Amino acid sequence: MLLKMKYFKIGLVLFAFAFSSCGNYNKVVKSTDTEYKYKKAIEYYDDGEYVKAGTLLKDLVSIYRGTNRADKIYYYYAKCNIAQNDYLLAKHYFNSLVKEFPMSDYAEESYFMVGYCSYLMSPKARLDQQETTEAIDALQLYVNLYPYNDRVDEANRLIDELNNKLVYKAYLSARLYYDFKNYKAAVIALNNCLNKYPDSKYREDLKFMLLESKYNLAVASVIDKREERLSSALDEYFSFVDEFPDSKHKKDADRYYKVTAKMLNYKENAETNIN
Repeated sequence: MLLKMKYFKIGLVLFAFAFSSCGNYNKVVKSTDTEYKYKKAIEYYDDGEYVKAGTLLKDLVSIYRGTNRADKIYYYYAKCNIAQNDYLLAKHYFNSLVKEFPMSDYAEESYFMVGYCSYLMSPKARLDQQETTEAIDALQLYVNLYPYNDRVDEANRLIDELNNKLVYKAYLSARLYYDFKNYKAAVIALNNCLNKYPDSKYREDLKFMLLESKYNLAVASVIDKREERLSSALDEYFSFVDEFPDSKHKKDADRYYKVTAKMLNYKENAETNIN
């Protein structure tokens, strides 16, 4: 019984404290003293109470816009939004800070955070990659502006990760035509991917898919286009085996070569007989 009473009293104390804190916060929110609001917002932020801090800072953004304190308010408001996973709003205010206050003490970190927010919003590779591209551009700008800063290594690591996502996106897009057996479109898409990302880790698979697409396109072509496409497939075979002589696709590549060479040989023999 005594133990229950003890816990009951503790509960009452905690409730009273929470109620008092909530009441104090409501007074801050309703206060017309902007200096007091600003001071309390920073205190809430330092205590890790980002929702409360963000609510106060949101009210202060328009009040202090254009003043010498606006950059600090932008900065802390953006950080509060990151803590609440609102990366789009955070990015907006970091962007506003560097545009309006390029010489601010918070500018260097804010340049990085613009790119980092886009990095956090970068979608899966199969989706539209505009945000990924924006992240790369922003992080590269940061590296160019602050080449000797401690965050440069992190920025470069993120850029590499994002570039790899773009490569994978291009690979998936090219492969889509190949998987749907639209070989004419696949040839174009695969070539574009190889030209844009010549050092891709997917290069061997891309080159083989290009060979196979050219082969399938050639054998299914009308007679007027078949010889030219067979020759292109044959050239692609030689290019592939020259670059990847021990490829896991070598057996299939050799099979395409034999059929292609045989069909071209038949064409040559037919022309010889006619002459």
